[in-house]
Amino acid sequence: MAITDWRIELIFIPVTDVDRAKAFYVDQIGFAADFDQVVTEELRFVQLTPPGSACSIAFGKGLTDMEPGVQQGIQVVIPNADEAYAHLRENGVEATPVDEQPWGRFVTFRDPDGNGWTLQELVPRD
Repeated sequence: MAITDWRIELIFIPVTDVDRAKAFYVDQIGFAADFDQVVTEELRFVQLTPPGSACSIAFGKGLTDMEPGVQQGIQVVIPNADEAYAHLRENGVEATPVDEQPWGRFVTFRDPDGNGWTLQELVPRD
């Protein structure tokens, strides 16, 4: 039997300070705050979603054994790299200028813990 419907819907991001990370992703990047639940003193779950995305990120307390800053290479497709770069800079996020490649236009940034993100504007395909 073939598996026909696989969807990535949640990626865990290791952070040191949950409130700082939430403020960064919501206030500076523009993610929607979907869920923030303190279950116990040792367990807190925060879920955020990029605009238009079917995949969310999660972080909190007691959720992962990953060290903060090790999550690298999360790639997000965006409509316009220039606008994304301007948005990040206007909101105080250090980001690389647009990198033009034959396969796309890229902007990269890191969250306060050093987790790395790549934003890609797709180029028209022939």
